[in-house]
Amino acid sequence: MKTSISRHTPAFLTCAAFFINLITFSISSSNAQEKTEAPPWAVLQPAPDPRPLPHTKPLIFPGDLSEKMIAGIDKFLLRQIAQAANDRPNNWKRDLTSPEAYLKSIADKREELSAMLGLTDPLATGRIAYIGDASDQPAEEFTLYEVSWPVLDDMQGTGLLLVPQGKIRGDIIAIPEADQLPEDLVSAKKPTDAYAQQLARSGFRVLIPTLINRDNNQWKMSNREWAHRPSFELGRTLAGYETQKVMAGVSILKQTSGDEKRSLGVIGWGEGGRLALYAAALDPRIDAAAVTGYFSSRQFLWEEPADRNVFGLLKSFGDAEIASLVAPRTLIIEAGKYPEYGFRTTAWGELEVKQDGYTALKGKPGRLLVPDKDEVKTEVARAREFTAALKPQAPTLTLVDSQVPVSPETLTALIQSLDADAELAAASKPLELKSRAHASQRHDEQLAEILRHNQRLLQLAYETRIEFMKDLKTDTLENFEKSVEPYRKIFREDVIGSFELELLPDNARSRKFQVGPKTISYEVEMDVFPDVTAYGILTLPKDMKLDGSEQRPVVVCQHGLEGRPQHTVGEEGYRAYKSFATHLAERGFITFAPQNPYVLFDRFRTLQFKSQSIGRTLFSIAVPQHQQITDWLSTLPFVDEKRIGFYGISYGGKSAMRIPPLVKNYALSICSADFGEWVWKNAATDKRSLRYSYANKGEYEIFEWNLGSTFNYAEMAALICPRPFMVERGHFDGVQPDDRVAQEYAKVRFLYQAQLGIGDRQELEFIKGPHAIHEQGTYDFLHKHLNWPAPKESD
Repeated sequence: MKTSISRHTPAFLTCAAFFINLITFSISSSNAQEKTEAPPWAVLQPAPDPRPLPHTKPLIFPGDLSEKMIAGIDKFLLRQIAQAANDRPNNWKRDLTSPEAYLKSIADKREELSAMLGLTDPLATGRIAYIGDASDQPAEEFTLYEVSWPVLDDMQGTGLLLVPQGKIRGDIIAIPEADQLPEDLVSAKKPTDAYAQQLARSGFRVLIPTLINRDNNQWKMSNREWAHRPSFELGRTLAGYETQKVMAGVSILKQTSGDEKRSLGVIGWGEGGRLALYAAALDPRIDAAAVTGYFSSRQFLWEEPADRNVFGLLKSFGDAEIASLVAPRTLIIEAGKYPEYGFRTTAWGELEVKQDGYTALKGKPGRLLVPDKDEVKTEVARAREFTAALKPQAPTLTLVDSQVPVSPETLTALIQSLDADAELAAASKPLELKSRAHASQRHDEQLAEILRHNQRLLQLAYETRIEFMKDLKTDTLENFEKSVEPYRKIFREDVIGSFELELLPDNARSRKFQVGPKTISYEVEMDVFPDVTAYGILTLPKDMKLDGSEQRPVVVCQHGLEGRPQHTVGEEGYRAYKSFATHLAERGFITFAPQNPYVLFDRFRTLQFKSQSIGRTLFSIAVPQHQQITDWLSTLPFVDEKRIGFYGISYGGKSAMRIPPLVKNYALSICSADFGEWVWKNAATDKRSLRYSYANKGEYEIFEWNLGSTFNYAEMAALICPRPFMVERGHFDGVQPDDRVAQEYAKVRFLYQAQLGIGDRQELEFIKGPHAIHEQGTYDFLHKHLNWPAPKESD
């Protein structure tokens, strides 16, 4: 097993890298240890026969059950994505009786798209700033300026402004592709590529914003993914910020036009086309939009680069639905040349999906989709169908078929929609632009500004969450349990995401797996949803009666990143896991070690993006899996259904914060080696925090939509309360520093002890140890709260 640790984090390892190192050390050193001393783990042997557990069917699948589970989840999610498209019409209630009625009927969808993009912060007011003349050779037909304009209170847009010398027919915002400079739209190798210059010489004032590019940075990911990661955790998106820059540009052009009736349009290619579509859909001040190099069904959103990820987009929107938000205004779609880009793609353009996880690059595999013309025509036809019956007439939606990006036909259609008498000027020779000399610096300043804005949001998020939780009542335990339910609903539906599906009959299958001195274990598989299974290892104490004459508590023992149930029960991974599933069974507990769906590296990480495209997450699968597991455990005659506890380490600790709040079968939860200031860990990009932060690491799936404004770990713990809750924390665990853990836990202790008077149900154990199970305080906690006597020392 290989692991790659950033050279920028020599003192502290990331959660995943530290955890994998511990497992690797255990595997490589176990043989040497066996030669000199008895192993500290339980000595387990393969079971002599595969007979199933009573009341279950035989488990006969010969392959890797974990891999089978991941493959099944993949099939399930692809069907759910297709189903979301089929269900989408039910989410719309268009009133086509008049333009006014139509706009009113789509107002909620415009708000929904705005929220998905994270357009939360109000646009700032202010004036355009003229930085200077951008050209060494002023053109006769127009003047070229470098400019900036206010966007948010601590963010501005920068770029170029072209002002015609004569009559101004209208205003246009020309949005580049992400890997184009604003200068490229004025002075390119091919004169036809410099279409902003054509528009200016045709009599239109043109504003060109700077976008964040896709260059790979020092963290071995694209600049766009680097900016998007913390934004997403804080309820924003990079595309949302750039859409706001366009909308603020609209305000500036309107403010400086001197003519309220002057028309305004937007046009863009590639990423610029995407932003032009979003801006026109959300801003009714835009009279016409031309979208080039970007328009398709979006059904494969999960294949696109990380910065294209919009949580829940496909539940309500394909590009045709977004196009319908532009109506009754003019929209021009150009089906022709699309930009090509791939990150971690093969020579054939396919996504590079690694099963061993080893790659020099840290970002999400992704590519810009290049649809064929039939797909574009189909999507345009869908968009036309949505508004074909709009009275008094259908809106203008033009499809241009072109072999070149931003064709003369598209430009002509755009300017004539703004001014019927406008004529497109011919292409002209490039200009020498002195602004190119510092265009890179301008870009870097824009990127730094977005990162600073996110860090400010991160600082404010603490108070934002207090405001969010203000309706939680703590005067009595009864009022608390009532008032926490609306928050649980938000967590289930808006944060984790829920498939509103009935669980299948469990159809439990099992086979005897291993036998130890005091234990016997079974591999168990059961059905959850079509193609979705749950799998794990059930370990029973040998001295236990299976006839129902006694009932014992169960501890569900959850592995970490890239873990397997086998890691928790035996020698492999001992250094981190301490065979805790077997050791707890030796203490008299029943244990079940499930396979959670964070295994097989890129294969599981791409499942996260498939899930997020329809407003779900990996835990949208894990929660029903655990519901099915605990429901099944509850049917076993020797299990006490009221005494089922959850104990997870590392990524299993993440599970401990997300699964028990939604699976009420769990009587308690223990979070080991993960608890802390989770939002900070995901969104911090300042230099001192980066050795702990996921923002620059390889776990590209880890980011969850808008946790900053909703649920950090203390708020998740409130959803577990009043059930017992414990944190196990090693002082030398490099996941987070002690003070961050203690600060977040202080809010948990305050809720349990000070507000609700149930302080005996919570505990934080600091241990002098690493990222590993400690086998002390947590075992005492389990014995106490699952009401099972601890073994005597002589045992």
